[in-house]
Amino acid sequence: MSNYLDAFGRALPQLLDGLLITVVLTLGGALLAFVIAIVLGLVARFDNIILRGAARIIIELFRGTSLVVQLFFFFFVLPLPPFYMQLNPIFVGVLALGLNYGAYAAEVVRGSINSVAPGQWEATTALSMTRTQRMWRIIFPQAWALMIPSLNNLLIQLLKGTAVVYTITIVDLTAVFNKLRVETSVYFAYGIALVIYFILAYLLMLFMNGLEKRAVHKLGRQAVSA
Repeated sequence: MSNYLDAFGRALPQLLDGLLITVVLTLGGALLAFVIAIVLGLVARFDNIILRGAARIIIELFRGTSLVVQLFFFFFVLPLPPFYMQLNPIFVGVLALGLNYGAYAAEVVRGSINSVAPGQWEATTALSMTRTQRMWRIIFPQAWALMIPSLNNLLIQLLKGTAVVYTITIVDLTAVFNKLRVETSVYFAYGIALVIYFILAYLLMLFMNGLEKRAVHKLGRQAVSA
């Protein structure tokens, strides 16, 4: 066991670097996924068939293809003719994670908006609100409270999805633990990896639970004031 601890101590700087990269990939991918989800989720409800169709194509394309294939395409295919686009590996990781999980989250956004009670929509029409006012002042705050639990699950999945980004030369937590396994054992290296990923996932869950409570509390205060 002392040999394992010595190996762990030697690998600690790399582990911290890998942890930082994993956090960057998670936060960057989550931010991009959230923006994509809001845009595609709203556009997928448009009356314009062209815009709605384009949103559906993007959503189904990135939901229906593997995250690993998307990573390989952005990193290995784009530098080739006729694209000639050599992208930074971290940027590729954030881009692939954001597009992949953003496509899933777009369906959460669309479904949550559709789940808002019809009476709320009718009330905004009676108040002669514009489409923008109706969405951002009345409908979206209620849909936001509904979508947070599902977004929480996707955020945890995104964190775990960062583990495959090491396949494009990024030295994240998983890559470091793969190296540590050689110097120690499978049980030791991946046992520590499980604990660290669990802690990260638990922290994200606490954050999202806090957002959910705040959103529900805010809706309650608005209902009382109304």
